[in-house]
Amino acid sequence: MATLVIDLRDKRPIWELPGSAREAIVAALPEGWTIKFMETLADASGDGIPNVTDELLEAVADARVYMGYGIPAEVLEAGPRLEWVHSGAAGVATSLGPAMMSRDMLFTNSAGIHAVPMAETVIAMIHYFARGLDVAVRSQRAGRWGAPAYWAADAPVREIGASTVGVLGYGGIGREVAARAAALGSSVVAVRRRPSPAEPTGEPAGIRVGAGASILERAITESDYLVLTLPETDETRGILTRERIFSMKPGSVLINVARGRLVDEDALLDALGSDGPLRGAGLDVFHEEPLPAGHPFYSHPRVLMTPHVSATTRGFWARQTALITENLGRFTRGERLRNLVDKRAGY
Repeated sequence: MATLVIDLRDKRPIWELPGSAREAIVAALPEGWTIKFMETLADASGDGIPNVTDELLEAVADARVYMGYGIPAEVLEAGPRLEWVHSGAAGVATSLGPAMMSRDMLFTNSAGIHAVPMAETVIAMIHYFARGLDVAVRSQRAGRWGAPAYWAADAPVREIGASTVGVLGYGGIGREVAARAAALGSSVVAVRRRPSPAEPTGEPAGIRVGAGASILERAITESDYLVLTLPETDETRGILTRERIFSMKPGSVLINVARGRLVDEDALLDALGSDGPLRGAGLDVFHEEPLPAGHPFYSHPRVLMTPHVSATTRGFWARQTALITENLGRFTRGERLRNLVDKRAGY
């Protein structure tokens, strides 16, 4: 009898594993399989924060498949028969330790599951700065009629359709951002790690996709809104250096919904100063989370902050369940799984 261990209860109510998902997974279980649902609470934040208990380690001892929020080394060490592990989180950096790298097993993640809500957050941040809503909020809080700021020669408003949106990272999230920005009329420059094979239909109108240093520098220097949606790896960590931040287009906006350590935060603060090139920054992720009390980002007039919640949605479990059930079928048929992680590349 093959065993599947499901360890996907989240301590945050909006992410709680619903009965409908349990029923769908049980219904999709191949013949000859049994399933164990762990009832302890974990945390899907970031790369996932599993709750390793003796009960969990006992459950995976004879399991072929484990699904949790992140893949802790203790689970891999306790599960010598594991052939496939799946993370309900999109990030995988904390799962790629020696225990994972030394095992010849399939590893899938939830990349793309969060793409729609994250892309909507990005578009909301673009609107916030494009239409000068930051100025409106400050005026309202001060009890001041702020119309003159919108009439000035340097008024902080522009039409999104006349803007260029740069997207660093053209995976599931980046594609959703690009599609929405293009639908609003923006010209999109998207950067991916590797050149993609030529597709008969190409990319949607208004979206240019490429790889390499040339298109990366173009996206950084020519975008009105530069959006980070790429994973954190050894290659991408610190990709927005001080030099690159200060080479951004005057009046541009940086939006980061990926990982905080992609950006030199000290340089970003300097670039948001009166002599810096940036109009603003929309930030969902930070070097240190939670962001420490008193950090300059909290009170900065040019920063829009969300506390690493851009992926929050009530649609998570519908997408997650569809991914799990489809991959269960693929696994038992010996077919390639969706969302396979390239452990060497780090995503």
